[in-house]
Amino acid sequence: MQPSALVKRALIVTVLSLAVMTQLYCQSGRRDKFIKVYLPGGQEIMAELAVTPAERERGLMFREKIEPDQGMLFVFEDEDLYSFWMKNTLIPLDIIWINSHRQIVHIEKNVPPCTQDPCPGYMPRQPALYVLELKAGQAEANNLQLYQRVSFILPAWVKKK
Repeated sequence: MQPSALVKRALIVTVLSLAVMTQLYCQSGRRDKFIKVYLPGGQEIMAELAVTPAERERGLMFREKIEPDQGMLFVFEDEDLYSFWMKNTLIPLDIIWINSHRQIVHIEKNVPPCTQDPCPGYMPRQPALYVLELKAGQAEANNLQLYQRVSFILPAWVKKK
């Protein structure tokens, strides 16, 4: 091979390697997959983000446990009345709907796992942009009330409202 052909081949291999590494990095870590959510009393929850339709659909299904300082924050594109159910969810949860101003607009406490179809749905009375799922009992333990504010900072890759 001529030197210029070797240089071209090396450049192509380098570019392809960088592309593969970038793809792997984005897939594995899109992500700050977890963020801190601060409840009104200052308690800190390490919340897993559910942003894509597939992530939101799966939610906490099949999880066998969740710690009191853990949760899942569902992020939607638009504020609306989002219904949740407990299909394939193995642990009872508290479900907290939060509007675009980060105010709690609805709380369902100690929602049991669904044991038979059809599973009941749980829906807020007011539109929400976010939903926070916590271990059952945490809404009461943290004295969560309607219209209190929660705070969190979404990573840059999440579409913000």
